[in-house]
Amino acid sequence: MSTNLTRRQFGALTVAAACICVPRTGWTQSSTYANPHLLMEPGELMAVVSPTGSLQPESGPEGLVIVDVRPRPEFDAGHVPGARHLDPNAVVARFSPIDGTLRSVAEMEKLLSDLGVSADRKIVFYDDRGGFHAARMFWLMEYLGHRGVAVLNGGWSGWRAVNGPVAVGENESDPGAFQAAVSPRRHAGAADVLDARQDPDGVLIDVRSGKMYADGHIPWAINVPWSQNLGPDGRFLDADALQAHFLARGIAPENNVIMHCQNGLASSHSYVALRLLGYPSVRVYHRSWAEWGSDPALPKSTS
Repeated sequence: MSTNLTRRQFGALTVAAACICVPRTGWTQSSTYANPHLLMEPGELMAVVSPTGSLQPESGPEGLVIVDVRPRPEFDAGHVPGARHLDPNAVVARFSPIDGTLRSVAEMEKLLSDLGVSADRKIVFYDDRGGFHAARMFWLMEYLGHRGVAVLNGGWSGWRAVNGPVAVGENESDPGAFQAAVSPRRHAGAADVLDARQDPDGVLIDVRSGKMYADGHIPWAINVPWSQNLGPDGRFLDADALQAHFLARGIAPENNVIMHCQNGLASSHSYVALRLLGYPSVRVYHRSWAEWGSDPALPKSTS
């Protein structure tokens, strides 16, 4: 990890300059995030949702796809009108010695196509667990090469807080035709984590709780719990606070960042946070501690 203060200051200035730029058209919002289109506000979503239980006609079949990644009973009790349900663990392989291992790319292509995802459709995910189920789907979509993806800020709680309409019952979904274009720069394996030790700009983040980190961690990992990305209302910290949070831990935009958790779920939340800030080199080690901690050949520390 780089300890050059001047470089960090330069990185902070880079992010500040990026925040001044006009964001990409689409899900724009009043924000100073470098990539505000990656986060959808409940009010923005309300503009395209019909209280009768569907998307407004202008959204069109090639428009927005809303995906609820809460457990099925919660979806059935009430959801955003027009939302389609995806089980929180639908992308996880059923039989694997490593907890959290992803299904094959071919299986995920079918799963996402059945959900209505295509290259020309925008997709927004939400849950009600602090956002890490939605964040995993966000990371996964970017890893699979889909560009039009966002997370609903505050999730289901945020939606209800603005009195968003509630629908019940299943929503029909037009099938899509999703084809992955895997982006290796979004993903890290154990070998990449080992190599990062030799990178002067490399940073490895363990996003688990302090207790889990103390019980066992990768020796060169720094502990920055994912929950610290959020304010008391369950929404992402504003851009200035979020940037200050990471800079205070020595994590600057010029760093090559890899993050992990227990099984590749919560680490995606910090991936979203750094993508919002415009950090250019961010990867998720999705097999995470489930793989590393069970391999006697890999180094470990406790503290």
